[in-house]
Amino acid sequence: MEASPLTGARTIWELVERRAAATPDRTILSDEHGRSLTCAELRDAVERCAAGLLDLGIRAGTTVSWQLPTRFETIVLSTALARLGAVQNPIIPIYGAREVHAMLEQVGAEWFVVPGVWRDVDYTALATDCCARTSHGCMPLTVSARLGEPGFPDGEPGFPDGDPATLPDPPVATEDPDADEVRWIYTTSGTTSLPKGVMHTDRTLIAGGGGLGYAFEVIDADVAMFAVPWAHIAGPDWLVLMTMWGLPTVTMEAFVPDAAVALMRAHRVTMTGGATALYQALLALQRAQPGEPLVPTLRILMGGGGPKPPELYYEVLREMGGVRITHGYGMTESPMIANGSPTDTDEQLAHTDGTPVPGCEIRIVRDDGTDAAPGEEGDIHLRGSMRFRGYLDPAQTAEVIDADGWFDTGDRGVLRADGHLAVTGRTKDVIIRKGENIGAVEVEHVVYEHPAVAAVAVIGLPDAERGERVCAVVELVDGAEPITLADLQEHCRAAGLSQRKWPEQVEIVDAMPRNPTMKILKFRLKEQLSPAAEKEMQA
Repeated sequence: MEASPLTGARTIWELVERRAAATPDRTILSDEHGRSLTCAELRDAVERCAAGLLDLGIRAGTTVSWQLPTRFETIVLSTALARLGAVQNPIIPIYGAREVHAMLEQVGAEWFVVPGVWRDVDYTALATDCCARTSHGCMPLTVSARLGEPGFPDGEPGFPDGDPATLPDPPVATEDPDADEVRWIYTTSGTTSLPKGVMHTDRTLIAGGGGLGYAFEVIDADVAMFAVPWAHIAGPDWLVLMTMWGLPTVTMEAFVPDAAVALMRAHRVTMTGGATALYQALLALQRAQPGEPLVPTLRILMGGGGPKPPELYYEVLREMGGVRITHGYGMTESPMIANGSPTDTDEQLAHTDGTPVPGCEIRIVRDDGTDAAPGEEGDIHLRGSMRFRGYLDPAQTAEVIDADGWFDTGDRGVLRADGHLAVTGRTKDVIIRKGENIGAVEVEHVVYEHPAVAAVAVIGLPDAERGERVCAVVELVDGAEPITLADLQEHCRAAGLSQRKWPEQVEIVDAMPRNPTMKILKFRLKEQLSPAAEKEMQA
C-alpha cells in the first residue's frame, strides 16, 4: 500500500514535529551499532540538542560549519540547527584543510563542529588550524560523544541554563518563496577552482526531498538504507523524505559493501542507493553468489551523480532477482530534478533519468537560445521550488540564472516525447574532434558493454591534428585480460557506433579518481594524461 505523505510543512523542523505526532512509536532510524530512534525520540533528541546549542550561544542566524560522518549525532545536531534557525554549512568529511578553510572564510563561520579523530584523520587538529587562520575568527567544537553521553550538546528544552524560559519558537518560512531565509550553504565539488557556496532554504530542500518520495512511490512496508555522506545535499533531502513519508532508514558511517549487505539483510531493506559505483559494487557481490538473492527484500536501487549505462540496468534486473534501478538527476544547486519510478518501463529506466519531479520545469535549449523539439539534444535549463537561491558570489549567480528564473545547469540532455529526460553529459564534456562534437556519455555506454570493462570514463585529450582525440579510461573486471585499442574499436564497430566516435586511445587504471559520492572525476584523469599527450604532440 502506498504511504501517505505529510504535506504542507514549511520548515524541516515542522516536518519532524508532525511526523512525531503522527507516528510517535515508529522506528525511524537504525544504525550499524544496534541503536534505533523512534519518531518521538528523534524529535526529543533534537529539542535537547537545540537547548544544548543555545547554551553555547548558538541562535537563529549563527553560522555553523560542520564536518561530520553519517551518525545519529550528525542528524540530530543538523536538525537542531535547523530548529534554531541557524545558518549551517555542511562539509563532506573527505575535504582537506585547503577546501575547509576556504568554506569557513566564504560563509563567515562562527563555529566549526568536527568529530575528533575519525577514520585515522584528526579533525580536531584540522579544525583548530583552519579556525585559527580565518580572518573573522571561528570557534572549533569537537563532538565525538554519542547521544546521551557527556560531551554531546544536550540541554533541558524547558530550562536552558536554569532559566525557566522555553526554547524560542523556531523561525518559520514566509509564504513568499523569494523571501525565505537562507539557512543552508552547501559546497560544490570544485574542479578547477575552490568550491563554491550554494545557498538553500528549508523550502527548497523540502521541495527536493518531497520529489524523491513521489518518484520512489514509497509504500508502508519500505525500509531504506542511506549510503552516502549526510553532509552531502542528499542529507536534508533524505531527512525530508524520511519524515514526510515516515520511512524507516538504516544509516552507516561509511559504505562498506559486505557490511552494508549484512545490515540490509538484518533490517529487511527494500531500497538503497547512491551512485553507479554502488550499483556495480552490489552487483559484484551478487555475482559471487549467483542464484541466491543478495538482499531478498530489496526492490529498488536509486541514485544519481553521473551516467548509468543502460546495460547495467539490465544486468542488475537479471542477476539481482528483479531489482530495478530508478536512477535520477540532481545536483547541489537543485537537489532533485528528475527521477525514475518503479512503475516506469524497463526501457525508460534503462535509457533515461526519469521524469521531472513535481514542481520542476525543464527546458532543453538549442545553441541559438530557442527551445529544442522533443527528442532533440540541447542544454538543460530548469526552474522550480527546489532550485537554489544562488551562489554566495552574486556574479556567479548572474552567470547561470536569468531574469525569468531559469537556471542553466551546465548539462546536456534530451526531453523525450514521453516526458522522460535523458542526460547526455556535461556541456563541457563534449569532445570536439576535427570540428565535430562527440558526446562522451554515448561512447561510455557502448564501451561499458564490453565484458572486460567494469567502469569507464571517456575524455578528450589534446591532439595536434584533431584538436582533441577520444580516450577511453577503463577499470577492468577482476581477472579480465587487458583490452587493446584494436579490441575496443572492434567492439564499437560491432555495436554500431559511428567510426568518428571510436576511442583512439585506451588507458587502463586500477581505480578511477572519484568524489565522495563516487562520481568519476574526469578532470583528474585529464590532468594525469594530458601532459603525456602534450609531450607526444611536441615529439
